[in-house]
Parts: sequence; C-alpha cells; structure tokens
Amino acid sequence: MKQVFALLAVLVLAAPSAWGQFDDRPKISVSGEATVHVVPDRIVIRFGIETSDLEMTVAKQNNNDILRDVIAAAAELDIPEKEIQTAQLSIRPQWRDAQVQSSFIGYFVRNSVTITVSDIATIEPLVTGALEAGVNYIHGIEYETTELKTHREEARELALLAAKEKAEKMSAALGQTIGRPISIAETWSGTPYPRWSSWDGAHWGYGGGGFGGGQVQVQGGSTSSGDSTETLAVGKIAVRAAVAVTFELED
Repeated sequence: MKQVFALLAVLVLAAPSAWGQFDDRPKISVSGEATVHVVPDRIVIRFGIETSDLEMTVAKQNNNDILRDVIAAAAELDIPEKEIQTAQLSIRPQWRDAQVQSSFIGYFVRNSVTITVSDIATIEPLVTGALEAGVNYIHGIEYETTELKTHREEARELALLAAKEKAEKMSAALGQTIGRPISIAETWSGTPYPRWSSWDGAHWGYGGGGFGGGQVQVQGGSTSSGDSTETLAVGKIAVRAAVAVTFELED
C-alpha cells in the first residue's frame, strides 16, 4: 500500500513539471499555396473498344481486328511498342431483360488500350487513326511532365515564401514581427482533380467509372488563341503545393 501512495505522490509532483512544458509563446499560424504552370512533355491517351455479336468468337475477332489496326496506326507514327498497353478485357453476354435473361442481345467484348506519346504533334493523327480503326470511346487524355519532382519542389518553395509573406503582413498589422518558424508542414501537392474514367471494370458506359491518380490538371484555355483548327489544345498543366507554417511572434 505504501508503494502505491508513493507512486501517486511522484505522479502529482511530476504533473506541474509536465504542464510547465506547454508552449505558450506568442505565435501565428498561416498557410501558403503556389502553382507552377508547365508545358506537358508526356501525353497518355486511353481508348476503349467495344464489339458485339450473337457469336462470341465473332465479337472477339472483331475486337482483335480493331485493336490490331489501332496498334498499326500508332506504329505508323513511330510510337514505340513499349508505350502501347492493353488492359481490362471483358466478354459478357447481355439480354434485353437481364433479370430473367430473356431476348438475348449478344456477346459484348470490351477492351481498352493505353498509348503514351511524347510528341504533342502526334496526338491529333493518333486520335484520328484510332477512331477510323473503329475505336468507340476515348476514356481520357492525361497530360503529364517527366520533371514533376523538380516542378513540385519549385511550387513547394514558392508556397513557403507565400506563407512567410502572409505572416509578415498579418503580424505587421498588429505591430509585431515574426521570428523563426516553430513548425512547418506540407498539407497538399499535386492536383485536386482526379482523372475520370468511364470504365468501372464491369460495365462500360458514361458515369460508371472510378477515379484515377492523374498527375496534374490541365490549365484550360490559357495558351490557346481560340482560332486553332485542331481538335485538341494542349495548353499547360498546373503543379500545385500547399504548406502550413507556424512562426514565433516578436514585439
């Protein structure tokens, strides 16, 4: 029993010491954000192929023929084979009334192919060639930069400078100045908008997809003159960063 009381006494004596370690210094907490706009040097295009027939082998062969023509169109544009990838092949029977499986429509074969290019001038003829080959869907065109790390670090540094400037102006309005930073944290980097795909792994159609981890978001229309005759205007992509910083306040 004496040992229990002794332990309680030690805890009581230690508590004020712990409370005394609470940081009560005057401080200011701010956030900073920055965006770096970059011309993309890597473009990922996702195509979808859908064929159907009462005979499964016919539907599958038609799908293969379209895929072969798409790959041939890419080869004519000198796109390396390693930059062409197929995925998400599915074969499903369908009925007009799926619940009772009546009025058989046929077998639907669905496939997707992803092609990555580094030459922006290749996009237009590639999309045209794919559509002429029989592609049904373009699931998305994602613009990326191979120098993402460098641009992200630049955006992060600019965000820190923005946080410092904000803290200086806010503290000056109250007749104070900022001292050294007490804490620094990165709150976010990249893009807030994920890439949307109409493929959900089981069904093919609009709005049925999931979110993908797109690298960056396209800056819409900022570099396009509006009188281009091409279907696509690449523009620039935005690499963003945000930080939270707490500074010590000085009189």
